[in-house]
Amino acid sequence: MAVFLLGKAVVNILTILIMSQISYYTQEGLQKLKDELHELKTKGRADIARQIAEARDKGDLSENAEYDAAKDAQGMLELKISKLEAIVGNARVIDESTIDTSKVSILSRVKIKNRKNGMQVMYTLVSEEEADLKAGKISVKSPIGQGLLGKKIGEIAEVNAPVGIMEFEILEISL
Repeated sequence: MAVFLLGKAVVNILTILIMSQISYYTQEGLQKLKDELHELKTKGRADIARQIAEARDKGDLSENAEYDAAKDAQGMLELKISKLEAIVGNARVIDESTIDTSKVSILSRVKIKNRKNGMQVMYTLVSEEEADLKAGKISVKSPIGQGLLGKKIGEIAEVNAPVGIMEFEILEISL
């Protein structure tokens, strides 16, 4: 009984931690999360239920590896659904009209120049779940994203990267 109560307390603490983290998204990013959640709740659950039913039809459940695997998959699916529900529940859509383009913030499109090699790159700062380096979208929680936040045009952002301290000059900020 004590182990169950301890486990429940840990789950409650984790739920509180997840629930207290508000994240900001673009309208498309939030819709993508909602679509994924809907997909998992409908098709994902139906697929798992079918797998469990097929495994049950094969006989003795005590030695049925397919049944155990399907139940484990069901547990993982439900965990993913609950995490996504918490994320979507705490998500806020950013109103682009309220973004101050005099400094780097989430949804800012930033043109930077590496001071060491002169290379110029354009990034859009987005939430962690929306990050896609190929599309030029980096997370505000990434080392570069954190280094750029709050900087103004002409300022130097020092980024602590695995290769050492990198310096980027802010050339342009837009939406």
